[in-house]
Amino acid sequence: MNKLFLKIIFLTVFSAATLLEAQLFRTKDRMDNLEGVDDQKMSYGFFLNANQFDYKLVLDPKYGMDGQKNLVQSKTTFSFGAGLIGRLRLNDNFDLRLEPGLQFVDRELTFDTQSNDQYAAGTTTNAPFTPLTLTEADKFRKVKSTYLDIPLLLEFHGDRWYNSRPYAAAGINYAVNLQSNSSATDDNQQGVFRSTSTNFGWTAELGIQFYFSRFKLTPAFRGTFFTNNELVSDNATTPPYWAAAISTMQSRAFMFILKFE
Repeated sequence: MNKLFLKIIFLTVFSAATLLEAQLFRTKDRMDNLEGVDDQKMSYGFFLNANQFDYKLVLDPKYGMDGQKNLVQSKTTFSFGAGLIGRLRLNDNFDLRLEPGLQFVDRELTFDTQSNDQYAAGTTTNAPFTPLTLTEADKFRKVKSTYLDIPLLLEFHGDRWYNSRPYAAAGINYAVNLQSNSSATDDNQQGVFRSTSTNFGWTAELGIQFYFSRFKLTPAFRGTFFTNNELVSDNATTPPYWAAAISTMQSRAFMFILKFE
């Protein structure tokens, strides 16, 4: 999957570079495309993106660590998303952008926590439990998420150079996980991994806007980092093999975006 993701980005960048060199940077009989488009008070568009999501984990020192060994691992995965763009012009150098989109995410968590059998007699943080023999299915959780991600970005851009313009943007995110299982009564003992449905974060982005005769194309790189703990604890009667092994769990994502306006 990683190789396929890199091939897609390489082919996209190569094709875009060839097209951009032909359309934008040749100076013979060059015309400025879409003159005055950035002076509009409001404009709209859409975007497509490839994403890379994983979890930043802080493990419980008792249930999630065995000495210096981490008993829970998060595996990075790649997927895609799409959304809409709304732009509000503030002045010559600043725009305000609202870019709601859907991000489809698959992640993998591995729990190598059989050693927590040692706490079966009970501790101050867990009741006594009957040890389980963890199968491969017990140790592995595939976490599917669909985020309705709503970033509000303040964009700073430089002056146009030929038919291009660089920019940087940063802002805040409100993200709803439509597959969180947060209200499910089953938990990891029944194979159901639960996380919060409502999340908050911040975003930073860099890109270059390219002006064509009929539209503006923007390739960009974005980083998004959730600030809240997304973990929903297992039920009180569930042994500490799963959620109890994690103290905090926060999503972080890197995206390659193509915007069309």
